[in-house]
Amino acid sequence: MANPKIDPSWLSVMGDEFEKPYFLELKTFLLSEKEMYTVYPPGNRIFAAFDTTPFDKVKAVIIGQDPYHGEGQANGLCFSVNFGIRTPPSLINIYKELNTDLGLPIPPSGNLEKWAQNGVLLLNATLTVRANTAGSHQKKGWETFTDEVIRKVSSQKRNVVFLLWGNYARAKAELIDSSSHLVLTAAHPSPLARGAFFGCRHFSKTNEYLTKNGIEPIDWKL
Repeated sequence: MANPKIDPSWLSVMGDEFEKPYFLELKTFLLSEKEMYTVYPPGNRIFAAFDTTPFDKVKAVIIGQDPYHGEGQANGLCFSVNFGIRTPPSLINIYKELNTDLGLPIPPSGNLEKWAQNGVLLLNATLTVRANTAGSHQKKGWETFTDEVIRKVSSQKRNVVFLLWGNYARAKAELIDSSSHLVLTAAHPSPLARGAFFGCRHFSKTNEYLTKNGIEPIDWKL
């Protein structure tokens, strides 16, 4: 994991992080966790967000908190689940907003890999989790790494759209230069937010901004 299989464009931007003390401690923690527990996502999917969306292709960033902790759910992309897994409630609400905003049909699957391939970095703040134990790998070093990812995208790219849903994601706004990028905030799509997410129109707003800046809009259809 000190030299993870991720797209070379990310290694050139983030490579130094893998040798820093905090990351070496994180690696030791993960090895001990895997000896005692099941950890999600599988090892070859931990860095899937980076492998699927090269740094130079990033047009938008959606920030989640933790991977799903149920069997077969987590696939390394925030809010996304593997094919054949029931679509989680928050993602159902994301799909409803997508349908209202752009008129796209509700997708049959919760797999968001096509978004990632189209330039949407689907970034969880914490990249691993112990099975059936939400938040179990928080504050072990992952947030230091993913905060640096956000900083690097902000400082080394221009005209990226950051979609920050819920209080946890909104707190990441301080890492972003809003004079160079578009920062969109909304309530979390969780049903616990009682529908406050609906009406944000973030999908159309993202494409309007990209188009205005001469960037090909994202194909949100799944």
